[in-house]
Amino acid sequence: MKKLLLPILLLVALVANAQLPNTLSATDKVYGLSKFWQEVNYNFVYLDKVDRTKWDNAYRDAINNVQQTPNDYEYYRELQKFCALLNDGHTNVYFPQRIDTLLYTSNFGKYKLFLTNIDNKAIITRTNLSAKEEIPVGSEIIEVNGMPTAAYLKQHVLPYISSSTDYVLMDWAISNMLKGLKGDKYDIKYRTPKGKVKALTLTHAKTAEKEVYPALEKKELLELKWYPNQTAYLALNGFHDPKINELFLAKLPELRKAKALIVDLRGNGGGSTGIGVEILNYLSPDTLLYGSKNSTRQHLASFKAWGKFTEPKDTVNNEWATKSLLAYQDKLMQTFDYSPTRNEVKQSEKVIVPTSILIGHQTASAAEDFLIYADNQGHMTRIGENSFGSTGQPFLFDLPGGGMARICTKKDTYPDGREFVGYGVKPDIEVKMTLQDYTQKKDPVLDRALKHLKGQKLAAK
Repeated sequence: MKKLLLPILLLVALVANAQLPNTLSATDKVYGLSKFWQEVNYNFVYLDKVDRTKWDNAYRDAINNVQQTPNDYEYYRELQKFCALLNDGHTNVYFPQRIDTLLYTSNFGKYKLFLTNIDNKAIITRTNLSAKEEIPVGSEIIEVNGMPTAAYLKQHVLPYISSSTDYVLMDWAISNMLKGLKGDKYDIKYRTPKGKVKALTLTHAKTAEKEVYPALEKKELLELKWYPNQTAYLALNGFHDPKINELFLAKLPELRKAKALIVDLRGNGGGSTGIGVEILNYLSPDTLLYGSKNSTRQHLASFKAWGKFTEPKDTVNNEWATKSLLAYQDKLMQTFDYSPTRNEVKQSEKVIVPTSILIGHQTASAAEDFLIYADNQGHMTRIGENSFGSTGQPFLFDLPGGGMARICTKKDTYPDGREFVGYGVKPDIEVKMTLQDYTQKKDPVLDRALKHLKGQKLAAK
């Protein structure tokens, strides 16, 4: 039986790889790799945090590796692995669309599985409706293709994901753990919430069944609900569409009745910083709001050339030498002009009440900028988990074969210079969802916010 297994697995892999031709020449593959390496060296704002020797050695190894790739899919996988060494959530390599459309994440023919990182475990949080008894929600995948899940992630998934924070890295790794091409097979073992261990073979194929369990709840761009004691719940689920400002203004008369407010940013992946600030203007008593400070790398060729012959001792009381050495070290920075944003909303139009802001790992980019602006608001308390921990201005460019890459060119910090990229904006009150919370359909973050706001009201009395 074991002698037959290897040829069968090889056949499955060949069937999957046959979907993807090898359209790129070895020259094109090296050029694409070199293009990415060059643009990182020239534009990546966090290059000072990169081990340059390790980075350059990885490039040398990748020159050989990309030429050996059997198809375009594996080539782009090598580029993604190379990119992941930079540990930045706004620096990525993307598959060409023709490849991306062939990839499956959750569809396995008879089964449809959705995975979530809960307590650093790969938890099945949704299935197709017909499989809900066979694969109970809350089950943990404990083994993949004969390897413990943690070992499988470390070897086959984590090295291909670029993230600024370890926790988002794990979130993405688990949710994409079984991603692959049509025909790709996974032998898994999972432990049900009742402790029973079961085995299952999953093969990527289109799943005809559309119904999932639990059913997907449609999220609106803005949601307003009410809780006891005149506590308003306001979910801002994205700053990518300026329509959210219109929706907010339409709800503003009703919001002014609130004695306490919950602003939920846990599902807000960002968009435009200005869109979020327009809403914050109505929630802050201040006339000036202080956002993040920004900087980028400076490229001055002659200074870099002079820096080759400059030593640290030469920079003492010598601005020219200091600039030269920094340029040579790729650490010469340009700080953008900074000024606070003026809040011109009339005080009578604002909603200034005890406010809890719910945050989590998916609170990202422009939503994190919102948090920076709100950092010094005494009536606001952040509750939940660390935010995404990545923002910036990406530089986009094309790669051979129709793919694309982006590189973060702008560094953002708190106004006082504190860094949040790579760490996330931290909550004032940390609350994490446990597996028990999930299976019992509890929202511990929201519950904690309601309790906190009730306590504030009592204290005020």
